Amino acid sequence: MSKTQEISRLCCSFLILILAYLTPLSTFAQDEGGQEKEKVKKAKVVPAPAIASVQAFINKNVADKKINKEVAGWKSRLPKFPTTKFTDGTTYIWNLATNKGDIKVQFLPSVAPNHVANFIYLTELGFFDDLKFHRVITGFMAQGGCPQGSGRGNPGYRFDGEYAADVKHTTNGLLSMANSGPGTDGSQFFLTFVPTPWLDGKHTIFGKMISGESTLKALEASGSRGGRPSEELKINKATITVVAAKKTTKVPKEGQ
Repeated sequence: MSKTQEISRLCCSFLILILAYLTPLSTFAQDEGGQEKEKVKKAKVVPAPAIASVQAFINKNVADKKINKEVAGWKSRLPKFPTTKFTDGTTYIWNLATNKGDIKVQFLPSVAPNHVANFIYLTELGFFDDLKFHRVITGFMAQGGCPQGSGRGNPGYRFDGEYAADVKHTTNGLLSMANSGPGTDGSQFFLTFVPTPWLDGKHTIFGKMISGESTLKALEASGSRGGRPSEELKINKATITVVAAKKTTKVPKEGQ
């Protein structure tokens, strides 16, 4: 064998070794990537039971044509919200994107489960989107949630208040239900600017603001003594965020 042939043979052998070494790594990387992508495809976001039950109720009523967003005035023709069970430790946040900024309210299902279920239901429907704060009284509260924008509307149903002796109108930023008397709660709500103890036992508190102080002040600044806003104040979009309960790990005691 000539020297040239020997060199050629060695080069080929060396090349084969390199390919044998690299190919499994490349294939492994592709397989791993494929598996990861497959995992991402299979991963599904499972809503909290309370949200899932409300969504199922909405879907059924849409299918039965009891909810029809194509009909004018649909926000005043809704079936009543479903009875909903809430998971202990799960937090439900009501996000309001207004034309004055954002407000986040933590619902209080342990205090007023029907009112929280009602607002989850209406929010999932998109009911509050584009509705006005039609009544904003300086030094008192901002009221919204009327489908007519006049303060005289309701979602097509009424229900009773829920009152807890230890939950009172003691601060600003409380989410409370507007009504015209017992058994007339519907969709109208208000956010307090100050403590309003004279409303205790008459209006249901079902949430507390956890962020959005500057937005609340901006709403109040556009209000008046008579309640008529100096400019349009509205909810651009309302959504729900669910924070699942944290799992706790029991730490064994010494000697166990």
